[in-house]
Amino acid sequence: MKLVTAIIKPFKLDDVRDALSEIGVQGMTVTEVKGFGRQKGHTELYRGAEYVVDFVPKVKLEVATSADRLESVIEAIISASHTGNLGDGKIFVYDLDHAVRIRTGEQGEDAL
Repeated sequence: MKLVTAIIKPFKLDDVRDALSEIGVQGMTVTEVKGFGRQKGHTELYRGAEYVVDFVPKVKLEVATSADRLESVIEAIISASHTGNLGDGKIFVYDLDHAVRIRTGEQGEDAL
């Protein structure tokens, strides 16, 4: 099993959710986060004063999947979140040792 964590632009969340639903992903966790990468933040104008925004709003999406579906999940996230501009995000993949569905007690891939 694998845990896919993607950091994407907030306005791309609906597109990514739809793309994952089309390939059969049934669940995901979404968290609003802030951070910066190579874009190093940006400047904004507020009431005539310019200020630096160090941390850019992003969305962190987490999807647990079986190892054989990993590539299709990654491709769906990339195709739905790609804009070609700086700050499109990153995808991280972790090994997932164990999962338990609390309601039924199912374990392993059955819990996904």
